[in-house]
Amino acid sequence: MRDNWNPRTRAVHGGTRRSQYGEVSEAIFLTQGFVYDSAEAAAQRFEAAGEDEFIYARYGNPTVAMFEERIAMLEGAEDGFATASGMAAVSGALTSMLKAGDRVVSSRALFGSCLYVLEDILTRYGVEVVFVDGTDLDQWRAAITPGTTAVFFESISNPTLEVIDIAAVSDLAHAAGATVLVDNVFATPVFSNAIQQGADVVIYSATKHIDGQGRALGGIILGTRDFIRKTVEPYMKHTGGSMSPFTAWVMLKGLETLDLRVRAQAASALALADALQGHSALTRVIYPGHPSHAQHALVGAQMDGKGGTVLSIDLKDGQAAAFKFLNALTIPVISNNLGDAKSILTHPATTTHQRLPQDQKDALGITPGLVRMSVGLEDASDLIADIRQALDQAQ
Repeated sequence: MRDNWNPRTRAVHGGTRRSQYGEVSEAIFLTQGFVYDSAEAAAQRFEAAGEDEFIYARYGNPTVAMFEERIAMLEGAEDGFATASGMAAVSGALTSMLKAGDRVVSSRALFGSCLYVLEDILTRYGVEVVFVDGTDLDQWRAAITPGTTAVFFESISNPTLEVIDIAAVSDLAHAAGATVLVDNVFATPVFSNAIQQGADVVIYSATKHIDGQGRALGGIILGTRDFIRKTVEPYMKHTGGSMSPFTAWVMLKGLETLDLRVRAQAASALALADALQGHSALTRVIYPGHPSHAQHALVGAQMDGKGGTVLSIDLKDGQAAAFKFLNALTIPVISNNLGDAKSILTHPATTTHQRLPQDQKDALGITPGLVRMSVGLEDASDLIADIRQALDQAQ
């Protein structure tokens, strides 16, 4: 029956494990270790733990296992490994599979910490990293040479919201024998099924939409059972990047309302993008779900026309105007998270991407006037009115 469940049902019931008490809400197994009936039982479990047997919370925990199974069902993956943060998922997925001499091809438009992992950490240990314009299939085709180990990209880039053609890039990568890893956080599990579209590994920062209320850090790596248990798990359990049981419980509660929240937020984001078109204070409004977006047709094919919960705007008068705009807002908060129930705005050039050299900011389109807007669950008409008054003050 579970194979026939629709996504919203999977997000509520998938992976549930009940104790002998028959609790309705998932139990929090807030324990770091487990007791064995005998020395022989301990030895046997360390040699080969069964499907529902646990050794140590860094290796696995019943509450964490519920979260892993539920989101794997939702994403259409065979398995998942929950991590302490989204960046633990990105770095763990890449580092667990790469070694000196391997080659990675990545889109250039990435979150600042993702760039750090690729540019500074992986290259330090002898991994070759090549960057391309993610929207240009000819650049992917030229860069993904035979022997390429991995291809990495954000399906929607942060913060300029470029959309990468998952199916086309995956075809090129698989033809060269490469593994495709997709950071799918902006697309969300609600609007994108990256595995069906060709991705081998899908990564989420659960801190964002999955929690959705700004409470906890977390991440998840999703893929085949072999990749998760034979490549990711040995690396993660020995390096310590696993998720805590309490965080897993928070994420399970978040999954129950994920579909409802994300669809409401995306509807408000589209309304905002529509309302702000042509505003005299702006040079551009970037929202993948709006017809004005350069890759709107791809969004229709890849995300069923839904553009996600984030849009970006570019103020004509640069950083000074952007700061005046941010400081004049009364409803959204200034912070660097996204996917929250509260609308959150940030200035990427001085926050999330501040470490990038200016030439890289220029190449990525991260201008002094760019503001990223994560749309929350407030009334859309209230948000539109507040953002318009703040833009008027910024001029």
